[in-house]
Amino acid sequence: MTPQQRIKTLRALMHKRKIAATIIPGTDPHASEYSPEYWKEREWISGFNGSAGTVVVTSTDAGLWTDSRYFLQAEEQLSSSGIRLFKDGVMETPSITDFLLKSLEKGDCVAVNAKMFSISAIEKLSSDLQTKDILLNTEYDLLSEIWTGNRPLLPLESIFYLTEEFSGETAKSKIARVREQLKATHADAALYSGLDEVAWLYNIRGNDVDFNPVAIAYAFVDNQRAILFINQKKLTDKVARQLAENGITPYDYSKINSFLEQLPAETVLAMDYERINFSLYRSARCKKMPMPSAVVEAKSIKNATELQGIRSAMVRDGVAMVNFLKWLEESIEKEHLTELSISEKLKAFRSEQKFFAGESFNTIAGYAAHGSIVHYAATTESNATLKTESFLLLDSGGQYLNGTTDITRTIALGALTEQQKNDFTLVLKGHIALAQIKFPYGTRGGQLDVLARQFLWHNNLNYGHGTGHGVGHFLCVHEGPQSIRTDLNTTTLKVGMVISNEPGLYRTNQYGIRTENLVTVVKSEENEFGRFLTFETLTLCPINLKAIETSLLTESEKAWLNAYHKTVYERIAPHLSDEEKAWLKRKTRKI
Repeated sequence: MTPQQRIKTLRALMHKRKIAATIIPGTDPHASEYSPEYWKEREWISGFNGSAGTVVVTSTDAGLWTDSRYFLQAEEQLSSSGIRLFKDGVMETPSITDFLLKSLEKGDCVAVNAKMFSISAIEKLSSDLQTKDILLNTEYDLLSEIWTGNRPLLPLESIFYLTEEFSGETAKSKIARVREQLKATHADAALYSGLDEVAWLYNIRGNDVDFNPVAIAYAFVDNQRAILFINQKKLTDKVARQLAENGITPYDYSKINSFLEQLPAETVLAMDYERINFSLYRSARCKKMPMPSAVVEAKSIKNATELQGIRSAMVRDGVAMVNFLKWLEESIEKEHLTELSISEKLKAFRSEQKFFAGESFNTIAGYAAHGSIVHYAATTESNATLKTESFLLLDSGGQYLNGTTDITRTIALGALTEQQKNDFTLVLKGHIALAQIKFPYGTRGGQLDVLARQFLWHNNLNYGHGTGHGVGHFLCVHEGPQSIRTDLNTTTLKVGMVISNEPGLYRTNQYGIRTENLVTVVKSEENEFGRFLTFETLTLCPINLKAIETSLLTESEKAWLNAYHKTVYERIAPHLSDEEKAWLKRKTRKI
């Protein structure tokens, strides 16, 4: 069926159930950014496959809400669906709630799948709708009733245990930390639903989600038990022994709701209301304590082993990037290169590196105008041929057993215009300003965001995405709670957090520019004015000198770039051939 046919089928079911509107988010019962195919309901109903977006269907209208990263992509993918695009973050765009309040009548009913919404989201939505006496129904799973043919099954691949060689801490130790937190907060137990939370806490990794080495599972911890809710077909004998050695007991994944129903009424269960889905909340008939997940921040602060592993992974990733960039430069005039073919070539270079376990996300190779689509994904239909002109925006990353990488380089494939070089340099100036800042302990990412935007703003330019997102250790490439963006985020930056530094600029139908390195928060110094922190840049890859208008750089900015390139050469060169070293030497020369 086409999206139009699917919406027609959904509306027929809504009419039968007396439902005036249905909300279909692009997530899953674990609040994942990337979901297994089985749970991609929003994509199935609409045809839009961006990582962020929500569809609302009423009896006469349908809309998709998504952010600026996906405006251009959504316009293309929704063109024949009958679904309108609502641009989140644009002043005139109504929120989903405002849209519903305007579209529906008193006494109407809105249906949502309780598994797909957090406790907080359900509470807020219900409260907002009640202002017009509109009811919220959480009993139906309408999409499962109409998506019956050819629906993918949940994956069944085996999981593996990440040993202390890579994790730096046993699962038993992490569980003990959770129990200490339970004791301190007077809770009896805690439930964790984020796939990355479960993976980190129990030191397990899997292949259930594209690009993220996680397994579909829940974790429950109390003073006596540490339970892993998972399809037990995923457990090898070896993994079962390793889990047992760490005091972890496997339960069947499908039993999570019935398990919660049977908890003693006096049990105080800690639940993160922003992350746990409403179906689990409803099943737990015991006392519930709203509490931010202890695991989310704990895993964001990397230990010494994890940081050393990430640094090592960056060297391997840098070698792969240097091999690729050299190959691209030498092949652009000799071979027929496309966005898809170079993406495969880059993956091949990465796969040669020790501990490589796959890509950390679908490579964004946007040539010329495609680079202006922030999260562009080349298809066989859109696959552009590279020419010796304009920019190639290349955003890619690797998963290694000892770390996760994420790097963007904007590559000049030929002669550039004055505007292109100026734009590139303004973005670079913002990147450098953020990279070398010192800030007091207790600083939030939002307080630093302007550093990366200041030079663009001064020229009446901007970009719509955040400047920095957290990154996991052989986990999700997008990890909270830390971020650097204009949105309010009360999380302070702490030593050991890894985060991206990626300002950009996008000129619609012309080109896109982004320069991204990963950084980690490190101590700077302590004096009478307090404790100060700074960033250590982790990513190791040359920045395209050909694209820089050097007259726009200050001496301090040149010094930073020269020092960075010196580090890149010193760390990468020992792993290269003489010919590759000579190439890298030219690309990291002083300016």
